[in-house]
Amino acid sequence: MPRKPRNLQAGYSYHVTTGCNNREFKLSKRECREVFLYAINKALDKHKFKLYALCIMSNHVHYLIEPAQPEDLPKIMHFLNWYTAM
Repeated sequence: MPRKPRNLQAGYSYHVTTGCNNREFKLSKRECREVFLYAINKALDKHKFKLYALCIMSNHVHYLIEPAQPEDLPKIMHFLNWYTAM
């Protein structure tokens, strides 16, 4: 059974979590966190959104994001996940 489509609305902020591949503790290294922060700055330049909070854990990340347009949230997350995976 497929999941229900997301109900994204303008003016709302969203709590999004994303994890490392295979639950590995990749973000415990300082260099990896710095690359991650660089990717967030690139995403802020490329996409319009407000980043209210960010919590980088050792194997996952929490965001509190408000996209300018609700349909941009998947694009923002795709860019962040793709850029940090590279």
